[in-house]
Amino acid sequence: MTQFTRRKFIQMVGAGSATAALTACGTSPDTSTKQFGRNVVVIGGGPGGATAAKYLKRFGNDINVTLIEPKATYHTCFGSNWVLGGIAEMADIAQTYGQLQSAYGIKVIADTVTGVDPERNMVTLSNGSTLPYDKLVMSPGIDFREDSAEGYSKAVADKMPHAWQAGPQTELLHRQLQAMPNGGTFIMVAPGNPFRCPPGPYERASMVAHYFKQHKPRSKILILDNKEKFSKQGLFMAGWKELYGDMIEWVPSTRGGQIDRVDADKMTVYSDGGINQFKGDVINFIPRQQAGAIARVSGLTNDTGWCPVNQLTFASNIHPDIHVIGDSSIAGAMPKSGHSANTQGKLVAAAIVRALDGQDPVVPSLTNTCYSLVSPDHGISVAAVYRFDDGSIKGVAGAGGVSPANATKEFRAQEANYARGWYAAITKDSWS
Repeated sequence: MTQFTRRKFIQMVGAGSATAALTACGTSPDTSTKQFGRNVVVIGGGPGGATAAKYLKRFGNDINVTLIEPKATYHTCFGSNWVLGGIAEMADIAQTYGQLQSAYGIKVIADTVTGVDPERNMVTLSNGSTLPYDKLVMSPGIDFREDSAEGYSKAVADKMPHAWQAGPQTELLHRQLQAMPNGGTFIMVAPGNPFRCPPGPYERASMVAHYFKQHKPRSKILILDNKEKFSKQGLFMAGWKELYGDMIEWVPSTRGGQIDRVDADKMTVYSDGGINQFKGDVINFIPRQQAGAIARVSGLTNDTGWCPVNQLTFASNIHPDIHVIGDSSIAGAMPKSGHSANTQGKLVAAAIVRALDGQDPVVPSLTNTCYSLVSPDHGISVAAVYRFDDGSIKGVAGAGGVSPANATKEFRAQEANYARGWYAAITKDSWS
């Protein structure tokens, strides 16, 4: 029987995430009572699903793990803003699944799930084949709401790309920025809460400003925001002023930022019933969001459009043999971020192994860290620690925090290096 000492466990998962995963996993299960041949299916190969699949095998290597992901190459949404800023290439944010297959024995199926039968514990693929499961992990990410504004549809995204699911949309927006005239206007419409990666729109504005400063210095960036405040607002706005002068203008919802209509043909967006109109050369319209489509058609969402879960184990409150992690889940105080999904992947892997071994879950500790680049040499961050308490995940008072407001240039440059290091570490932890 393998014994997980604290030292061995930290070596296994890496010091950066050891506290969260160790607390979630607890002690090693008693393998003398294991039932071999157990099947766990994971839907979605992003940071949540890939991490869950990997750590299911690390915590219980007798479990048969199947990961279903339609994309052979997954591009991370985090890091995609760097592509728009011209400081990274699409290849730099590309992840594949070969290591999960060869090193951990995970079966990876490149297909789309078209249905889930929670009564029969069965997953159906687009080719008509079915897969049974004892436990199912669903990490389908986000989908967009077409009721985000009058005139919005999926077709509009071909002219006003969201680029909030990295890949072809990122490349489209990048091409539009490159073709935009010097002196043109780039409009970003930022969504209301909750949405994937709360600081993401503002890092995007920063990276586009960096690109404009190098190549189109007379251009302007207008952020029309469907809310009154945003993550790391003071740090972003101070950095914008220092680095880009008056290039970036932020308009909150009460001053005309609440967009209620779009016209892709006229490249114009409207607020306050048409009183305010904004015309752009490039418009990045980021719609309101909801749980991924397979979660919705499987009946896992409530009237919020997201998936309610038991936040101790991330088991669905509707179908308890299905665990929902990452952006689609309602995870208490945790934001919808890549780091959150990675942490939740470890938590749910440990919870499933313990459940299959007839053991109760243990109270998890979780973390989130988010780095943002205001420029390639100017980084800022926010970090938090969470704990399950009285039925939900709550922030731990006094833990975590944000970058200091009056840091030196050397400090900001160091945080920018940490941002790159964080990206390398989390992608290795999820996909390698």
